[in-house]
Amino acid sequence: MKNIFLIIAVITSLGMYSQEKAELEWHTDLSKAVPLSIEQNKPLLLFFTGSDWCGWCIRLQREVFAFEKFKTWTDTNVVLVELDFPRRKQLPANIQKQNRELAGVFAVRGYPTVWLVTPQVLEDNKINFKKHGTLGYVAGGPDKWIATAEKFLTNK
Repeated sequence: MKNIFLIIAVITSLGMYSQEKAELEWHTDLSKAVPLSIEQNKPLLLFFTGSDWCGWCIRLQREVFAFEKFKTWTDTNVVLVELDFPRRKQLPANIQKQNRELAGVFAVRGYPTVWLVTPQVLEDNKINFKKHGTLGYVAGGPDKWIATAEKFLTNK
């Protein structure tokens, strides 16, 4: 009898988790994300991650990014860009180069690092990034993470 209750509890919790799981639209090519950001008048959320080796990155994705509440917030407020530094998979050379350059521009010293920025087109058609703020893993789930990010975005 105990086993039946355990099985029902596991199935119920898995069902609730799968309902919460959100599919996010992550861009990996900044040259495609910037025009979207400008067109939609939304800042970029730049997520510097080691997707296949960084424990804190995986935890951030599992405890914050995987929830429908986070997806709803991002759909309304930001354009998502994943800048990955994996160890077990190979990225295209142009994406590797882009990610390394952006890590240098934003002085990324650890993972996860999330920057909230607004792209600005300069006279010579170059892009400048207005930095709103940076954060990483924030304990407390999507509500706490979003509240922290919102502090940066209210000062845009």
